[in-house]
Amino acid sequence: MVKERIILGIDPGTMIMGYSLILQKDKQLSLLRMGILKLKQYDNQALKLKKIFERVLEIIDEYHPDELAIEAPFFGKNVQSMLKLGRAQGVAMAAALYRDIPIFEYSPRKIKQSITGNGAASKEQVALMLQKIIKFDHLPDFLDATDATAAAVCHYFQRSLNIVGNNDETKTVKIPKGKKSFNSWSSFINDNPDRMI
Repeated sequence: MVKERIILGIDPGTMIMGYSLILQKDKQLSLLRMGILKLKQYDNQALKLKKIFERVLEIIDEYHPDELAIEAPFFGKNVQSMLKLGRAQGVAMAAALYRDIPIFEYSPRKIKQSITGNGAASKEQVALMLQKIIKFDHLPDFLDATDATAAAVCHYFQRSLNIVGNNDETKTVKIPKGKKSFNSWSSFINDNPDRMI
């Protein structure tokens, strides 16, 4: 029996958001699409967030992914940049939750380690390794698209190793023994409205 799954990968950003869709058919991976959403032309932060939400919904409605793998914001010295990046990530996640898509979040280091074996690899090194893994013809002009592909492929590798949900790199909600477990934030929220503030 052939198992097919589409994974949407997102590299969140407030200037450029990368996205990618990969198809898993048994143990074979192929690239369906990768691209970017340019946001530089919008001065208003709220408008940028609206555009991210709308574009992620469009992608989900067109390709019907089974899961979303998203890069977590990294901790840097610039608090304002981190806040903006966190908002961009949150809006992309909200769009996936709106369509009941399970979300898996990975640190930039985890993604790089998963693709290249080196958690400090450059964007170019990640992109070149991805070319070998899923065999696409040419690198895009913006490596945000390959970063999104890397998030999706990282999630595929974690799934293949059966460690999704067993570490701090993913979104799975941990529930005390004897309690019901949930495989997505949306199912947790639906069953526990009283625990939300």
